[in-house]
Amino acid sequence: MQKHHKVDLKPTTKLRNACDQYMRSSTYARLTSAVQAKYARTLLRVCGTKVQNAAELGNMRLADIRYKHVTYAYDSWADSNGPSAANYMATCLSIVLNTAIRYEAISANPVSLLRRKVEKPRRVKWSKDDVSSFLTTAYSEWRWRSIGLILHMAYEWGQRIGDMRLLKWDDIDFDAQRVDITQSKRGAEVHLPVPDDLLAMLEAQRVDFGFQEYVAPRVKPNHSGYSPYSAIEIHTQVNNIKAKAELDPKLQARDLRRTAITEMAEAGVDLVGIMQVSGHQNPNSVTPYLVNTYSGASAALSKRRGDE
Repeated sequence: MQKHHKVDLKPTTKLRNACDQYMRSSTYARLTSAVQAKYARTLLRVCGTKVQNAAELGNMRLADIRYKHVTYAYDSWADSNGPSAANYMATCLSIVLNTAIRYEAISANPVSLLRRKVEKPRRVKWSKDDVSSFLTTAYSEWRWRSIGLILHMAYEWGQRIGDMRLLKWDDIDFDAQRVDITQSKRGAEVHLPVPDDLLAMLEAQRVDFGFQEYVAPRVKPNHSGYSPYSAIEIHTQVNNIKAKAELDPKLQARDLRRTAITEMAEAGVDLVGIMQVSGHQNPNSVTPYLVNTYSGASAALSKRRGDE
């Protein structure tokens, strides 16, 4: 059982130490392991942000952090990583500062005064030819075998890359051709069929990697044995595969989930059916994934005219 430490925050506590205390709290412990890891990485970056006179935000005392400091940090995050990443970093910082308020170390949270930037919804979509070229290239080389399988599963099942990289053999029922996934983001459970082409790849993968728990681990073991790729490693390898396959650099692995959901909508799958695959619990959450496409509009107008 994980031991939780008592949170003891004071006005003189440095932000870096406040983050450490938050990450040892019972509140943090209730988060999923994937969210915990993302918070930890993000707070490390937040604390390392230079805000003035080369001073790092993490070395500032809680009582000394002002609106001008968080504004400077936020603008630097937005310039370097875009509004979406900047907003997430601001949210993580705000959680720690709100914790400090609850323990009466500070009386106000300057992050709440930020005017956050809005990022236009990403609309990039893979074509079927893009997916085919990527998978052909990835499966052609042993070093990219697991990366190809991760993206293959993400596209086929409309799931997040993060959940596919951590998928375990116990999640797959080969006899029933079924996978049961508990999504890391909100804990939603989805139960999906395994199509024949993906089943063939999974069976081949099981021959080579079935002795350990992960479906698509690093193809070479490290000191701790076979382990999952990190998100950064996947990003780097996907870029390498795209370059060899001569695909558009704008395509990203995360776009495959949107692509799959859009394809379902274009095929006439209703919203309830899409949510059973995607794991969304609110119909409004599906909307950002959908785009207006020529094929979708053509199908809709054909049905209107009674062509089908």
